[in-house]
Amino acid sequence: MVRLLSVSVVLSLLLCATALAGTPLRVASHNIHYILPNNPDDDWETRRDAVIAVIDDMAADILAFQEMESFVGGVNHQNLQLDWVLEHHPDYNAGAFSDNADQFPITQPILYRRDRFSLQTQGFFFFSETPDVIYSRQWDGRYPYFVSWVELFDHTNDRNLFVFNFHNDFASRSNRRQSSELTAERIEQIAGETPVILLGDFNAPVWFREVERFEPKLTPIKPGGSTNRILGLKLLPAIDHILISDDFVADTDVQVWDRRYGGEYPSDHFPISADIRFSD
Repeated sequence: MVRLLSVSVVLSLLLCATALAGTPLRVASHNIHYILPNNPDDDWETRRDAVIAVIDDMAADILAFQEMESFVGGVNHQNLQLDWVLEHHPDYNAGAFSDNADQFPITQPILYRRDRFSLQTQGFFFFSETPDVIYSRQWDGRYPYFVSWVELFDHTNDRNLFVFNFHNDFASRSNRRQSSELTAERIEQIAGETPVILLGDFNAPVWFREVERFEPKLTPIKPGGSTNRILGLKLLPAIDHILISDDFVADTDVQVWDRRYGGEYPSDHFPISADIRFSD
């Protein structure tokens, strides 16, 4: 009887320790698509309610955005999309963001639940010969692309983690490969041994070298289907991805949120999410 009670106590303690160490975390990414003032086919006013609806449905703990600004072809200090999201979701804070777009790019904010996380540090680097120079152009002179990042403290799990928000070039595979190489090096320099989540718009399927480059240190969570649409059709493999270090385990495959809301899609990309937990 005593032995049975002892075994029961040990099992209970192990289960409690596992639950505390591995409280689930839902992470999400969404290329929300720029507001294009001179493009009547892309009306932000028409799709902005769909954006709020899909954020409600995803219920993410961490949500990384790409292309979140009014595209004017230069520095823009306004972020109408972020203002709209935070107005309807005051439960989030915005990291990887500044009110001064001359000093910090505002296009790729990372939202996190304010009742669970505290922002520790934030930063960015551009895909170029001079990564720390804001808005520096790519190796071939094409439009600037970059990574924004945050270090967060997760009060639920009593752990720090880094989130890197990645947006790669859609046109040049050479640029994409160099960008992935740079990003892998920078993640190692910035995060060290701290747990890492890398997510965003890779503009490449998971089996392309520009995604495979991050393995084995970062592992892609299994894609859930096409993440962008052409003429309303889901023709291409997933190009938006979530990768995690071995400090995490994935409880789910990537979920693709591909429905309309009130007849409207939130963007030309479908948001994605996955449920993960710390592995120890």
